[in-house]
Amino acid sequence: MGFELDGFERSLAGESPATRRAYRSDVAALVEWLERAGIAEPGDVDRMVLRRYLAYLATRRYARRSIARKASAIRRYFAWLLRTAQIPTDPARRLAAPAGEARLPRVLAPAEIGQLLEPASAALDDQPAAWRLRDDAVLELLYGCGLRVSELCGLDLDGVDFRQGTITVWGKGSRQRRVPAGEPALDALRSWLEHGRPDVGDLSAAGPAVFVNHRLRRLGPRDVQRILDVRSPVPTHPHALRHSYATHLLDGGADLRVVQELLGHASLRTTEVYTHVSTERLVSAYHRSHPRAK
Repeated sequence: MGFELDGFERSLAGESPATRRAYRSDVAALVEWLERAGIAEPGDVDRMVLRRYLAYLATRRYARRSIARKASAIRRYFAWLLRTAQIPTDPARRLAAPAGEARLPRVLAPAEIGQLLEPASAALDDQPAAWRLRDDAVLELLYGCGLRVSELCGLDLDGVDFRQGTITVWGKGSRQRRVPAGEPALDALRSWLEHGRPDVGDLSAAGPAVFVNHRLRRLGPRDVQRILDVRSPVPTHPHALRHSYATHLLDGGADLRVVQELLGHASLRTTEVYTHVSTERLVSAYHRSHPRAK
């Protein structure tokens, strides 16, 4: 019978395309490892084998968060195998990633945010004006609205409401949410839509996408990373702007549950990591600034 992946991926119909691809990829990597170990049937997998696989990932220096995601995919896969009567028992039940030090998200300093959102004009002299407007709007939305990259790339024209000052996006698990946008983000977006997007060429292949790449198709995550590579003075991941958005909100006194809603987190526990980041920043500022801190 072997390891069935197509049916498993179809069982994830309620998840976003990116999640389905990630889960399939994670399970395919496990299957490859199992087959190298001589295990060709899911019924031959036991809990100890799966724990050895997660330990193997740790030796390959995968981040704890990545291993946790892979463990989640494995749990979903074996639960599906059990549900479809392909195995008699579930060896992945309660399987968890090995304990380890969790990495706190990186928060950009105000100077770094400034260089991203208001770069020196000389650095952009070779960039056509239309694409400069697009990049301005992309970065303003990532930081000003705390969007995931997938949400930004999936944003359609009918998701922008200038009158209400909101952006409507589709988040994880195909959950829709409406996010308030500040004036800088709305101004940048309006400039792109009115003076940039109409001038880049035939956009029939892009459909209703707000943002397009140089091939005139919907913007993708790699395109967003390239924008940051040009704009950022130091290596920066797009998600760092979302981390910075959440931390700066908490630094400014926003309620944790409000931040949870703005980020689209299903669980408050996911949002709580930003309280640790914010506290670390306060402690660091105290030790740098107060005469009795040293």
